[in-house]
Amino acid sequence: MTLLLAEDSPFYRRMITEHLQHWGFDYVSARDGKEAWKMLMKPDAPRLALLDWVLPEIEGVELCRRLRTRPEGEPYTYTVLLTGRNQKREMLDAMDAGADDFLAKPFDPAELKARLLVGKRIVELQQKLVSANDALHFAASHDFLTEIWNRAEILTFLRRELARARRDASPVGIILVDVDHFKSINDECGHQAGDSVLQEMTQRLSRNIREYDGFGRYGGEEFLLVMPGCDLTTTTRRANEMRVIIENVPMLSQSAARTVTVSMGVAAAESTESVDSLLRRADTALYQAKRNGRNRVETSIIDIVVDPIINTRKN
Repeated sequence: MTLLLAEDSPFYRRMITEHLQHWGFDYVSARDGKEAWKMLMKPDAPRLALLDWVLPEIEGVELCRRLRTRPEGEPYTYTVLLTGRNQKREMLDAMDAGADDFLAKPFDPAELKARLLVGKRIVELQQKLVSANDALHFAASHDFLTEIWNRAEILTFLRRELARARRDASPVGIILVDVDHFKSINDECGHQAGDSVLQEMTQRLSRNIREYDGFGRYGGEEFLLVMPGCDLTTTTRRANEMRVIIENVPMLSQSAARTVTVSMGVAAAESTESVDSLLRRADTALYQAKRNGRNRVETSIIDIVVDPIINTRKN
């Protein structure tokens, strides 16, 4: 962990850096508040900061205040404020500004070390909590086998994209993908081979979609692709390209190489169509692909019904 030392006094800067080196801290230093703020805004910024209260450009107490007004989600920076002031009122001002700790000059080196070690431990615990929270969120939103979005997450993405499409009057295409004869793969080669097939297929499809497309496991051997900005023609073309990618190169398992094919049902959102309606149409197209021999793409087209009264008036 890197520590930031912001100190304009040559005497204190030299003394503190000697202590930091002796205690084994990695550190960077700044001679004024403006330089310190630039360092604190970097993506790999130090998460432990030792700041002098009185600094040129931007005071240490103002640096604390700025750190605490950053948007939620930014990594936490633990701050220890150094000052020649030791009045209780000033200590409260420092805490109100967002400082985590306060140490008056001149200070006992052992006390400074103790406070820095406390700060280091708190930052490490906070980083572990963030990592654990990220892991829990990933587990809740991703399929454990393929590591793509699970059913709930891909449907949430679809709802969001349909809402955006209605607002922007733009198309959204979806592709339902089903592995052909998947039961026979499990029966003949074992469930581990079946898992390998799903993982390999996921990797191939992931490499051939855009970074803003949605891809999730819809259930069992079924997958759902959501393609914002794609109309029915474009979505159908992309589906056929991906179908060929799956079919052309055999997938390897522990037992043997096996050619795997997929059937796909394609639909594109129509005006204010609901998620359920769009999925039903894609599912019907997928069923048609299965019935027509598998390893193919079928599309769902909404028939336009003309009101007979309006039609008569036109005639």
